Amino acid sequence: MLLQKTIDRVDDIVEGLPQADWAVFDRIYRVSIALGQMRPPDTMTSWIEKRFGSVDEVAVQKIVKITNVVTWEGALFNRLRAKRPMMKRDVLALESQIFNGDPVTDPFASPLRDTPADSFGRVEGRYCITASNIAKYDGYHGVAVFKEASPWRFGREQVVDYFETGFRWAQKGREEDPYARYFFFMWNCLWRAGATINHGHAQMSLSHDMHYARIEHLHQAAMAYRTRYGSSYFDDLYHIHETLGLGTRLNGVAMMAHLTPIKEKEIMLIAPGPCKELWEHTYDALACLRDNLGVLSFNLALYTPPLAPTGEDWSDFPTIVRIVDRGDPTVQPSDIGTMELYAQPVISSDPFQVASTLRAALG
Repeated sequence: MLLQKTIDRVDDIVEGLPQADWAVFDRIYRVSIALGQMRPPDTMTSWIEKRFGSVDEVAVQKIVKITNVVTWEGALFNRLRAKRPMMKRDVLALESQIFNGDPVTDPFASPLRDTPADSFGRVEGRYCITASNIAKYDGYHGVAVFKEASPWRFGREQVVDYFETGFRWAQKGREEDPYARYFFFMWNCLWRAGATINHGHAQMSLSHDMHYARIEHLHQAAMAYRTRYGSSYFDDLYHIHETLGLGTRLNGVAMMAHLTPIKEKEIMLIAPGPCKELWEHTYDALACLRDNLGVLSFNLALYTPPLAPTGEDWSDFPTIVRIVDRGDPTVQPSDIGTMELYAQPVISSDPFQVASTLRAALG
């Protein structure tokens, strides 16, 4: 009988891997299982049955802890959370409820008038134009202001243009300061994801000396992995995801539902370098999250090697896009608490279901 692939059965799925694949999995991941048990009073029976089906469902709960022992990323999954259906929303129908594109209150409605330019000027794409961030977190910190104000109305051409404009901005910065070689691109969609302005926009920065700490940590971990095992960490990471049914490859771009997501429904894309195919498949992932998985608010991050030689070895480091759901912006509780900040993320979504939905969306 074919084993149904769900996150609460990942220990059995891994146990059934061929020995060679299991060995690669074991280099990267540890899976541990705990049973949470409780004895609810009879007075709670009707409440439990209404929400979880039966008292037996909550009396003994299987907790799956997955830890990446190369990068020390990890996630905690509970079947009661992971089995909940992912709500499909009509995102654009909610637009008028939570988005007000009023040009009077929207500083990005007239960026040439209401935003500063960078020291080297502006870069204009077909669907966006850059501005200098008014409150910078690095020496070069810009904004790509989308010409479409709605944070949800983006298509394939728009997403490609946002990335390409970001790289053109970085080139302008490097022409002015050749030592600003570490490029970072991010997209916070709505306040749940940290955006202070609803109008669609992305951000770019250039750093000196070294990459940002989390990117540098990944770089160092990948180099240590190659030294120890003689193979690429990123190739092995994708191989495991593909073997488990969590990954697919299109046009040289690896796409996967991350086994240790930083938060809900994280999708990771990996390509040998920055390219149009990566930007196009990033759109595919975003569209799947928006249109098929009901994601209203998200964070997107682009990891890339330095834009010019630095004396360090980045030869094994690909270009990576990570996208994560940040929850429903219409609800008050935050999706991130002490566990996510200081311990290990607690995840409600099932990566296997995310992967299945992504494959269906890709056709």
